[in-house]
Amino acid sequence: MADTGGIAADRLRSFIERIERLEEDRAGLNSDIREVLSEAKSAGFDTKTIRQIVRLRKLDPNERQEQEHLLEVYRSAVGL
Repeated sequence: MADTGGIAADRLRSFIERIERLEEDRAGLNSDIREVLSEAKSAGFDTKTIRQIVRLRKLDPNERQEQEHLLEVYRSAVGL
């Protein structure tokens, strides 16, 4: 392993290459998600709402309930 200025160059290069591969994978996954959302839109579904549901499903049930409660309190406070 070559040291350059106190840095293990081979190890650093390895980390950078792994990150680059993961970013490529992420780009591919994002493209796949856009494709699925496009299909859903073509089928008449609202993609904004689908994204919200996906985001909510990621939350812990207690956290989701707390957010829904706060949203209702805020809605009430502003007359919605």
